[in-house]
Amino acid sequence: MAVLELLYRVKQREFAEKLREMTSEEVVYVTDLASCSHKRVMRRYYPLLGFRFEPSLLLGDLVHRGLASILSENGGGRWRSEVPVEAKVEVDGRVYTLKGRADLVLYNEEGRPEAVVEVKTGRDLPDNAPREHHLLQVKVYMKLLGVDRGYLLYVTPERVVEHPVEAGDVDVEGLVRETVRDTARPRYQWECRYCPYRRLCPYALTQRSQ
Repeated sequence: MAVLELLYRVKQREFAEKLREMTSEEVVYVTDLASCSHKRVMRRYYPLLGFRFEPSLLLGDLVHRGLASILSENGGGRWRSEVPVEAKVEVDGRVYTLKGRADLVLYNEEGRPEAVVEVKTGRDLPDNAPREHHLLQVKVYMKLLGVDRGYLLYVTPERVVEHPVEAGDVDVEGLVRETVRDTARPRYQWECRYCPYRRLCPYALTQRSQ
């Protein structure tokens, strides 16, 4: 049990270190822009409900770290992982910090971002891949990093599929406004089924209503 206990402590520490930021009114995550706006509200009030220690999440973490290691060793120093991305957005006279971490970013020889890759893991490839909220997340990173090349990489036990993503016109400020004003609750009809806050949320959709 030594390895499992260590993994649990690592994840617990990472969660604890991020707790203050997670509950800050001034912080909005890139992932918030692609999910239910009220989930952010619930996270601020009930942050501990968001802590999860599950095999699927551990596998996802291992895949991300493995890819980062392979690309850093064989990519001529042009690949970086978990690249912090940050922007200031003003809504109703208040300044919010939009924060995120791009899974993988390819840099050119001048050291400028050239392409961004988001990695998604799971048991099966989604039937409607690439998923709309995954595409939105990549497009937000593309706009914040100032790149016109983006990719979604789906990794499952049976398949590894790469989808190119077109930059498109993403209204980042509009998404932040929608999120902090809490007007997209939920953003997608299916979200409530997987939300850790659904039993406490006044806007949760039941299976019947979905």
